[in-house]
Amino acid sequence: MTIDSILAQIDSEIARLTQVRALLSGSGKPATKTATKTVTVAPKAGRRKKRVLSAEARKRIAEAQRKRWAAQKAKTAKAK
Repeated sequence: MTIDSILAQIDSEIARLTQVRALLSGSGKPATKTATKTVTVAPKAGRRKKRVLSAEARKRIAEAQRKRWAAQKAKTAKAK
């Protein structure tokens, strides 16, 4: 396969997926190929305030993750 044929297949797949998405989202009509290139994503209205974890909470989460990693590492070493 040449690069041009691969790119053509990718473009056709993108167009097909865009049509499927348009149908599933309820717009009723499939988007055209030119419309997919000019689509912009609008910023979300009313962003949520960023959540802040306490140092204690971060420490608990980190310790729990280290336990999970250690368990996975032990399981992998045991399998070998």
